[in-house]
Amino acid sequence: MREAVIVSYARTGLAKSHRGGFNNTPTMSLAAHAISNAVTKAGIDPAAVEDLYLGNGAHGAGNLGRLAGLLAGLPVTTGGATIQRHCSSGLNAIALAANAIKQDGVDIAVGAGVESISQPGGALGGLDPKLTDEYPAIFMAMIDTADIVAERYGVSREYQDEYSLESQRRTAAAQEAGKFEDEIVPMKTVMKLVNKETKEESLVDYVVDRDECNRPDTTLEGLAKLQPVKGEGKFITAGNASQLSDGGAAVVLMSDEEASRRGIEPMGAFKGFATAGCEPDEMGIGPVFAVPRLLERHGLKVDDIDLWELNEAFASQCLYSRDKLGIDPEKYNVN
Repeated sequence: MREAVIVSYARTGLAKSHRGGFNNTPTMSLAAHAISNAVTKAGIDPAAVEDLYLGNGAHGAGNLGRLAGLLAGLPVTTGGATIQRHCSSGLNAIALAANAIKQDGVDIAVGAGVESISQPGGALGGLDPKLTDEYPAIFMAMIDTADIVAERYGVSREYQDEYSLESQRRTAAAQEAGKFEDEIVPMKTVMKLVNKETKEESLVDYVVDRDECNRPDTTLEGLAKLQPVKGEGKFITAGNASQLSDGGAAVVLMSDEEASRRGIEPMGAFKGFATAGCEPDEMGIGPVFAVPRLLERHGLKVDDIDLWELNEAFASQCLYSRDKLGIDPEKYNVN
């Protein structure tokens, strides 16, 4: 069987939603910037890209994938699709691109993801009340589901804060070591500033060339002082939850034969993808059910994997997922 290999990747920096460098940037522009730069880094003619899959959770109604592809300079002959699976939309997009290569004879495809919390999302298109009657938690806010995971599975506030501190430390160390410099492509934009006192708005030229969202000066004492967002007895604070962010990323995939023909050394191969559902009131623990399924299909065990990256929206859910799966902390979300 043909292999689907990754030959290039590019992303924007992550900017703070509403207050950061992308607060006035269209979602399609973020995606297009990542896509065009990934294609450029691959050293290929944009016309060689047969299809584009773009993951997005909030803005996909107008087929954002097609729009971003055209904006990125891909020709009208390149297809475009938008994939919506909330947090795993981008990963699902890459999986679809890989499967198109492995199964359907596509030579080159792009898998990408984008999200802008700063830009309003599209309408739901109506709601059948039967859904909320049968699944009352289906639209529960993520922070509430993260609190439920912490309480249901015994993930203490202290454990969450300790993990959050280590996450901040690892991110700062990776930035200091230049780990992200090859992947972040600076993006010129126009940022909206709001005067805190007068509320007057102004627009300024700005360049996003790094991740803006982490706090390298975080301390355990500072984390412990933060009050739970949902009040006493709850767990989630501004310190053990990820910040709302805007950004985009893309990878170029091609068949191993095509990469060999072009003299391109692959960065890696896409081997497999699995999904699993969980209760609507449990956020971010899908890996607990999907990972064993994927490993079993490939004859692997948890300890066979050298590097893990799982969803880290809240410390509660990523700690539960890590510990339930038995993943070595030194191999988990290392940067």
